[in-house]
Amino acid sequence: MHMTPTSHRRAASPAGRPVTMLRPFPRTHTPLSAEGAEVLRLITQRRFPVRLTVHANGRRRYGYWLPLDTATGRGGCYVALPTGECDALHAAGRIVLGDPLVDPAKTTYSVQAAVRPAATTAPGASRDALTA
Repeated sequence: MHMTPTSHRRAASPAGRPVTMLRPFPRTHTPLSAEGAEVLRLITQRRFPVRLTVHANGRRRYGYWLPLDTATGRGGCYVALPTGECDALHAAGRIVLGDPLVDPAKTTYSVQAAVRPAATTAPGASRDALTA
């Protein structure tokens, strides 16, 4: 990986152009806002794959593709999610980013809900009791 003296990590794309990589956010334990809870619900349901796009100029955008609903005529467009709420979820460790997909103008990451550590159980305890 090629590192520059800036505060951002840079890696070379397949074309040899520098690409800004994301730095991990510090983990914080803040309660979710109503909007943050709704964003986390959308990401957790995985009904629509959520992506983070980081443009070459540094602009970040979280969003998903809403397919066209032929019954209502709605959809067929990208839906942006609130960047501040998504960044807060990432900082709190509630969402994680997948491997980067790099092209010359932007880098795209898949966004998923973070896997919560498994609870420890006593030997012989039913795992079904933990899912309630």
